[in-house]
Amino acid sequence: MSSVDVINAEGAKAGSVELPANVFDVQANIPLMHQVVVAQLAAARQGTAKAKSRGEVAGGGKKPYKQKGTGRARQGSIRAPQFTGGGVVHGPVPRDYTQRTPKKMKAAALRGALSDRARDGRVFVVESFVSGEKPSTKAAVATLRKVAQTTKVLVVLDSQDELNWVSLRNEPTVHLIEAGQLNTYDVLVADEVVFTRVALDEFLGGSEKSEEGDK
Repeated sequence: MSSVDVINAEGAKAGSVELPANVFDVQANIPLMHQVVVAQLAAARQGTAKAKSRGEVAGGGKKPYKQKGTGRARQGSIRAPQFTGGGVVHGPVPRDYTQRTPKKMKAAALRGALSDRARDGRVFVVESFVSGEKPSTKAAVATLRKVAQTTKVLVVLDSQDELNWVSLRNEPTVHLIEAGQLNTYDVLVADEVVFTRVALDEFLGGSEKSEEGDK
């Protein structure tokens, strides 16, 4: 089990928290993470792509010219696939791209992704991004830059943290997510992961309940 410093809105150390080894120091299974990410991206697809077949394209009900005597190849419709404006052969049709992924696989992949970031020293914890009760993007970004310097930062907030959410939602370098929605893809896309202290407790509490339910 390792620990990280907790930074307050002024950039000063406000204590430390422990990062459980069973979540932040496990072996990363790359094939597993790849499978989970592919399934997540597949589930996000709308699956509404549709091309019309020759029977669905408007027009073409009349034979374009007589069968014999023209010297041309015989044709029955100008909406056949070989004609411009004709139907599409074996074109896409609406479908469901979702893949079934067991919860244990998703949890294991997420632990591996978080462990990879933690081993590189790219997991941080802050007390809050702003002080007081008034949202401030300028103050929140200033606090964020004291711990994270990259342009792809994943900030994890608890479900009730409206103050920090409003303060950071317009910052283009930040992707906000609730602790209960944390997933492998967002962790891997981000260069650094920043938790608030409450969000970290919420995430770890949810992880423990999930493991107990799987037993």
